[in-house]
Amino acid sequence: MHTFLFELGMEELPDNVIVPAIENLKTSLEKLLEQENLEYGAIEIASSPRRLALSVTGLAEKQNDVEVCKLGPSVNIALDSGNELTKAGEGFLRKSGGSREDIYIQTTDKGDFIAVKYLQTGKICSEILRDWIISAIGAVPLPKKMIWKDKNLAFSRPIRWIVAMWDSQVIELDYMGIKSDRISYGNRYLGMDRKVTIPQASAYKDILRENRVVAVREERRGMILTQFEELFKDSIYRVREDERLLDTVCNLVEYPYAVIGEFAPSFLSLPEKIITSTISQNQKYFSVYDECDKLTNRFVFVSNGDPEFSEIIRNGNEKVVAARLEDAHWFFAEDTKRSLESYVPQLRDVVFQSRLGTLADKTERVEKLCAWICESIDLDETSRRKAQRTAKLCKADLVTLMLGEKEFTKLQGYMGMQYALAGGEDPEVAQGIYEHYMPRGSNDGLPETLYGAICAVADKLDTVCGIIGVGLMPTGSADPFALRRAAGGVVQILADRAWMMDLDLLIEQAFTLIQNSIVLEADALPKIKNFFAQRVSWLLKELGISYDVCASVMQAGYTCLPHLIARARALEDLRQDERFIRLVIGFKRVSNIISAKTDFGDADPAAFESDAERYLFSQLSEMSARVDDALEHVDYGRALLILVDFGKVIDNFFDQVLVNCEDQRLRDNRYALLAAIRKEFIKVADLSLIVVESETNGE
Repeated sequence: MHTFLFELGMEELPDNVIVPAIENLKTSLEKLLEQENLEYGAIEIASSPRRLALSVTGLAEKQNDVEVCKLGPSVNIALDSGNELTKAGEGFLRKSGGSREDIYIQTTDKGDFIAVKYLQTGKICSEILRDWIISAIGAVPLPKKMIWKDKNLAFSRPIRWIVAMWDSQVIELDYMGIKSDRISYGNRYLGMDRKVTIPQASAYKDILRENRVVAVREERRGMILTQFEELFKDSIYRVREDERLLDTVCNLVEYPYAVIGEFAPSFLSLPEKIITSTISQNQKYFSVYDECDKLTNRFVFVSNGDPEFSEIIRNGNEKVVAARLEDAHWFFAEDTKRSLESYVPQLRDVVFQSRLGTLADKTERVEKLCAWICESIDLDETSRRKAQRTAKLCKADLVTLMLGEKEFTKLQGYMGMQYALAGGEDPEVAQGIYEHYMPRGSNDGLPETLYGAICAVADKLDTVCGIIGVGLMPTGSADPFALRRAAGGVVQILADRAWMMDLDLLIEQAFTLIQNSIVLEADALPKIKNFFAQRVSWLLKELGISYDVCASVMQAGYTCLPHLIARARALEDLRQDERFIRLVIGFKRVSNIISAKTDFGDADPAAFESDAERYLFSQLSEMSARVDDALEHVDYGRALLILVDFGKVIDNFFDQVLVNCEDQRLRDNRYALLAAIRKEFIKVADLSLIVVESETNGE
């Protein structure tokens, strides 16, 4: 068995490109091996800032020979009177891959046909892989590409070398003038031209390690974590866990070496996130905390340089951190000389969106929408004032020096909280300013304070309504204003707070506030409502609700989220009950019968012919009253059980009555009766959308 190695070497890749690129190459190679019927042992991937590599073990020399049998057209079509191939026969032969010697006559129940049978010789495996390399490089998905040397040669960074080997042999290929070889390169600090010869494909990782390159990303990750533990072994200090930063750093180094650095203790007077943001986001260093979980003036950076010069490297990194913290200290000192409220007028100088006005305009709309929300959830006067204060100040930090100088833009909201506290604002208001951006992403939490939740809903809703209102609806994966995340945040908060407000009315209020001063697209409001409906459906699925249950309850109304979620969970709990399944089947029958008709009118009891009709009508009235009572008490489980019991009455009706009778008057009256049943059921859910097992099994 054989080993294949492919390494693509280049200038340092951006950290966010590496993992998607190597995963794409792996997937592509797996598909190739499957399509070409190449058996193999395992695929291993390796990646670093300067290389993407894959190796495959357990490969055969070539594909297995395969006997090919293909049936062609009938003899009458494929052969002429002289027993020579017609154009149809020649066309079949070309497509079959056979030769004239491989043709024979196949007799079947349907007559005689020409056919071919031949032994297809397997391709050489290394040749298949060579062709794959050439096609796979250009197919790597990259967010941005640069062109150099040749206008057709484009990649995220300039490609410098290609290693392609079959055991100890080089697989010769030429990609845009770059020829394959067995030459790779070691760590940068060993020398720019430190060539590394790979004698055998299986020796790849060991040879690189000898040249200070740990090729496997997971191995580098393990090294970093081990070094963190060793640095503070038997001490009161520890490195703060940060999985995202660790992933980033793994993509920035080839041979990690962790080093402790320090900054002046006086900087610890700054708010914590300013320091940690400087250390982690700007410099990609790790913060260090003590045994009481208090931030210290130490940090750890992971070097890719020569460990012998770690002291010089440490001094350089400490100078960079000190300079950044000096800037932050000055910004903070200058900003806190004024109250946070004093920055509000400056929001008129910052454009929110060219057609939606300034940040001051947006803030005023958010304040008004917050007032509407406060009234909807019946807050007391003190709480309303705090909510309004939060809305008034929520964007003020954007024009402070700390954020305005673009040094610490990711601290928006947090700096507003810090400046509010420094200015003596109510702590709950300050916390609300920080939280109104939440959730910032899929892993972020929801606002904990009432005022943060109110302001977050108002701010996000204003953004979604405004951006879609001026015609900038997200398309496909393109969502430059993060509207899906904003709308998702709105529905998450409404559900989490269990606010009994109508989402449609809330959207209409936000839309009206914008429309009072800005001309919006004529068809924008329905689009916005539909956009939010999609996010509500997404939320139900995130809560573990089945797709068909989700569709069923959404059809019955979705604008009061606490009620919607309660209905969905009650339906989910009941869906395995045999009585419920029979009810669903019966309701589907009701829906199917009346699906082609839309105008039913009211059923006329005087026109009933059978006792089954009269009984169904009388029980429908009683059932309706009981369902209404259950819904009034938000008891959706009881409402569904009432419908389940009513299922027996529906079954009895269908057993006794022919709905589609010849008499049109009787048929229309029975349709009206079924429509009345459907109307009552829809108060809870559209059960016709529930998928039962017989449907999934194709019965």
